[in-house]
Amino acid sequence: MARRSVPILRHLLTKPTTPTLAPANPTRSVTYMPRPGDGTPRAVTLIPGDGIGPLVTNAVEQVMDAMHAPVYFETFEVHGDMPKVPDEVIESIKKNKVCLKGGLATPMGGGVSSLNLQLRRELDLYASLVNCVNLPGLVTKHENVDIVVIRENTEGEYSGLEHEVVPGVVESLKVITKFCSERIAKYAFEYAYLNNRKKVTAVHKANIMKLGDGLFLESCREVATKYPGIEYKEIIVDNCCMQLVSKPEQFDVMVTPNLYGNLVANTAAGIAGGTGVMPGGNVGADHAIFEQGASAGNVGNQKILEKKKANPVALLLSSAMMLRHLQFPSFADRLETAVARVILEGKCRTKDLGGQSTTQEVVDGVIAALE
Repeated sequence: MARRSVPILRHLLTKPTTPTLAPANPTRSVTYMPRPGDGTPRAVTLIPGDGIGPLVTNAVEQVMDAMHAPVYFETFEVHGDMPKVPDEVIESIKKNKVCLKGGLATPMGGGVSSLNLQLRRELDLYASLVNCVNLPGLVTKHENVDIVVIRENTEGEYSGLEHEVVPGVVESLKVITKFCSERIAKYAFEYAYLNNRKKVTAVHKANIMKLGDGLFLESCREVATKYPGIEYKEIIVDNCCMQLVSKPEQFDVMVTPNLYGNLVANTAAGIAGGTGVMPGGNVGADHAIFEQGASAGNVGNQKILEKKKANPVALLLSSAMMLRHLQFPSFADRLETAVARVILEGKCRTKDLGGQSTTQEVVDGVIAALE
């Protein structure tokens, strides 16, 4: 099998077939011919992270234990104010090839590098994938939203190349390369092809950044010619944001440079129900880190932490993605169905979803739905 990252997220989160019942998921993946040893528990590196991170990662641990899922965790203390990710953590992820992570706080200014970016660069996790989809029973302003945002994860404005030219003048470099642009475009089209998606939309600002975004757009166009069965569109990022909040159902798969993808994914997440229910993964050819899909803006929310009312749904769904990546599809299906049932019933919801439940009450609800 060719080395590529797309198959690890095949059959991600299928579209629900009915709004009144937990998703029947007619296209569930099935392992027809298990081989001896296929069910051997797999080691997963666990980084609880900062703020609410330990609370929601503990929720995942409880649910995995209740499911008797074939995984076990190697836990490491990592915090956003560390100068770098400890070597033993990198070694663990390289050995296990899979990591589940809570949010890591990124200090504002001060010259402290983001550990999230360090992990992506060190492990070459070149694709960020966020699935923004309406969940049955969760009322939102827009219906029929099912958007997959695929974001280039290693360059662009996030290259971290900044310096002070003279006092009061800072130069930040935006780096765009043909190699990375083609790689993320191929990922997006291959993802669309394997998951029966109909359209890929490239997000850009090539009307202003003619060379940098122009190169990204040129790469997307070249790759698009190899997938004639998939519709290809382009949209300028500012118009994209307007279209997202007015008519999001027009989008299917979106492929973006680094910074735009961060903005687009968070916007789409807000439209589809909020960051608390959006799963995600950062993937490469050899390694993958699963975490909350859209920015964990409440990582440092002390009030949520003190009341123990953090929403664990996003990380639970991310862990289902992880299980599918590890080729344990039946466990992934079971977990997704249980979470969907809890959301649909509406009895166990945290404040961001219109309820008053604690994290533990949501976890208890999911575990009960597993039975």
